[in-house]
Amino acid sequence: MIWFTLLLGFAVGIISGIIGIGGGIFLVPALVWLFHMDQRKAQGTSLAALLLPVGILAFWAYYREGNADLKVGLLLALGFTLGGWLGGWGAQYIPDVMLRRIFALVLIGLGVKMLLQR
Repeated sequence: MIWFTLLLGFAVGIISGIIGIGGGIFLVPALVWLFHMDQRKAQGTSLAALLLPVGILAFWAYYREGNADLKVGLLLALGFTLGGWLGGWGAQYIPDVMLRRIFALVLIGLGVKMLLQR
């Protein structure tokens, strides 16, 4: 189980680093399906996994090549910190099935927008 978990983290890290998205888009469904976690536990576990290691190393690779704006990133981080706290608090009061549906609708909406965008 330890090796499987490490392999999953490795795969999600590669995908996140390549396409520049939060690994939670892949990690949350994987935790629900493969680890049989409920939605809330999967989201919390994903946040724990992605907090520092993925962000700092992927950022450093982009920053070294001049492909990251540190000022904008830090301002976003401040907003993300406050918004993440509020969202995490609020998620504790949303039923599991509703959290799954919200997650799925956000992914579908973003996917459709990207497919139709020129």
